[in-house]
Amino acid sequence: MAASVVDSETALKIARRAKRVAVLGIKPESKAGQPAYEVPSFLADTGVQVIPVPVYFPELTSVLGQKVYRKLIDIPGGPVDVVDVFRRPQDLPQHTEDIIAAKPRVVWLQTGISNSEVEGQLVAAGIDVVVDRCLMVDRRTALSRY
Repeated sequence: MAASVVDSETALKIARRAKRVAVLGIKPESKAGQPAYEVPSFLADTGVQVIPVPVYFPELTSVLGQKVYRKLIDIPGGPVDVVDVFRRPQDLPQHTEDIIAAKPRVVWLQTGISNSEVEGQLVAAGIDVVVDRCLMVDRRTALSRY
């Protein structure tokens, strides 16, 4: 049964086990230093397959050496483990249909991001949701702990 993940231990397990992460709202290398680039870069450095899904930057064809996809549903190879979201809370509704269609195991809303309506829709669709946490921080903690 899907749920909103509120406890740290479950979030750490998700962060540690993630192998394929689609990053919705990823930014290009030219924006290094911003979380929407730094977090996926860290994930890639720790062995995660990062699949870039930028919202802006129409000229991008790759980020972190990986092909860019414009919609989550277009990512080949079956559902991703995690969709890591770098979008403002008010922008989440425009992505909800695509997220649900892509059927990720988990949607991770980065630090400062929450939208109870969208979270409820994702949980109702069978997708676990981590809210207002940094995947980089939790992965770093999980890797050092386990």
